[in-house]
Amino acid sequence: MDAERLLHTGLFCGFDARQAAQLVRDMRGLERSFARGAVMCAAQEPAAGAGLLLSGRAQVEYVDPWGNQSILAQLEPGSLFAEMYACCPDTPLLVSVRCVEPCTALFLDVQRILARPGENPLHSRFAGNFIGIMARKSLALTQKIHCTAPKTIRGRVLCYLGFRAAEARAADFTIPFSRQQLADYLCVDRSALSAELGKMRRDGLLSCTGRRFVLNTGRK
Repeated sequence: MDAERLLHTGLFCGFDARQAAQLVRDMRGLERSFARGAVMCAAQEPAAGAGLLLSGRAQVEYVDPWGNQSILAQLEPGSLFAEMYACCPDTPLLVSVRCVEPCTALFLDVQRILARPGENPLHSRFAGNFIGIMARKSLALTQKIHCTAPKTIRGRVLCYLGFRAAEARAADFTIPFSRQQLADYLCVDRSALSAELGKMRRDGLLSCTGRRFVLNTGRK
């Protein structure tokens, strides 16, 4: 385990390499590599621990009993996943984490620290980082709920693009999703999404090329 690269993640923010290495040992950290398309955490199974993505890209996905897939989140290096399930070790996952490209991840038994965080200053600081990340991810989930609440595809697209524009503080921005990924995120059919984006372009609401969008906020 290269402790130096952990220092660039939010989970180990504020620690030096020696401290990070000690924390990994305290949580019995296990580093694993996965091929593209592999499942790092599978639905209906308990979490092996809180996962920290060290390299590659992955996505959190939900597949219903009829095979319909929804993408709940995209994971980049430094992202934490399955952390809530790691806090409830007897609860099986409702979602899966799948590699979009070859990945390396570190799995941590966070319960070993969170159970008694006040007994060790390092553990207390780590617990603070961990809770902060969970809070931000809760906000992201709330955002997705807002984006899938409108009944029309246009309403969902406008809500999602509105959030992205607010984050970019500009009407010209790039989203992290391909068309299929965006359709999955918004829980709509890809063809219907493409058709609606075409109508929105014709209506003068926006222009888009690939993942880049420019909003015409003067139109409704």
